[in-house]
Amino acid sequence: MSNGHRTRPPAEAVSAAVDARGAAFLSGQVERVTYHDPERGFSVLRVAVPGRRELATVVGHASQIAVGEHVHATGVWVHDRTHGAQFKADWLRVSPPDSVDGMRRYLGSGLIKGIGPHLATQLVEAFGTSVFEVIDREPDRLLDIPGIGRVRARRIVENWQGQRAVREIMVFLHAHGVSTSRAVRIHRTYGADAVRVLTDNPYRLARDIRGIGFLTADQIARQLGVAADAIGRRRGAVQHVLTQAVEQGHCALPTSELRDRAAALVQLDPSLIDEALDLEVDAGDVAVSTIDGTPVYALATLAAAEQV
Repeated sequence: MSNGHRTRPPAEAVSAAVDARGAAFLSGQVERVTYHDPERGFSVLRVAVPGRRELATVVGHASQIAVGEHVHATGVWVHDRTHGAQFKADWLRVSPPDSVDGMRRYLGSGLIKGIGPHLATQLVEAFGTSVFEVIDREPDRLLDIPGIGRVRARRIVENWQGQRAVREIMVFLHAHGVSTSRAVRIHRTYGADAVRVLTDNPYRLARDIRGIGFLTADQIARQLGVAADAIGRRRGAVQHVLTQAVEQGHCALPTSELRDRAAALVQLDPSLIDEALDLEVDAGDVAVSTIDGTPVYALATLAAAEQV
């Protein structure tokens, strides 16, 4: 939506600081969600920024977003010929509202199934700024509100817990250097299992998510503290080299070439690649065959397709 050029931040946006590199920092409350793509996370928001007279247009990625929530973003101000000044966020974090009005608007936004604007007002009037804590820790108190029975209360709590899980996943990903747009794609792919997948084997990202290759997965893995000689890293290198070979027109690679290229990629001794290669074959992810008496290796999916 933003094809304009960079511009100086509006003078009145005093809470949007700018660092020496020209990157700006903006925070405020979401007043309107103009657009949100649930698949890609692409969002256009109208945000109330303290010290700024007009609402700021923020363009970025968020897994889920609702009116009343707070956003904290880094990026640049750009000027779009059609839409004017916009804050183009390359990193965007969402946090729950902390004011009564923000909580009321958030609960009534439709994000929490079972709560509409009227019930949101009732909940906030009954529990004030403790409303989130009540839903979290004392859900039976919801039954004190007219119109909420056990079935509806259970539905509200389940949806509330689901939203909290999403937020915790995004916080985990951001804390380990994952950009917001990639974090959205990771969450969309793995859902509630995102943290477990990344903790167990971050190199799955390169296999499972289009546009995230080995180098990106490796960067994330190192942020997570994965050792340089971890077996998952070595196996990921084998997969990456074989994928590159296909892109270069080679269906398979001989043992020595595959070993040397994978070792160079992860800067390890070639002898450490042998174990990874054996495990890839045992798992059925890599196929081995013989050409003129020389063992060659290929991606199992490619080898299977050629046999059809």
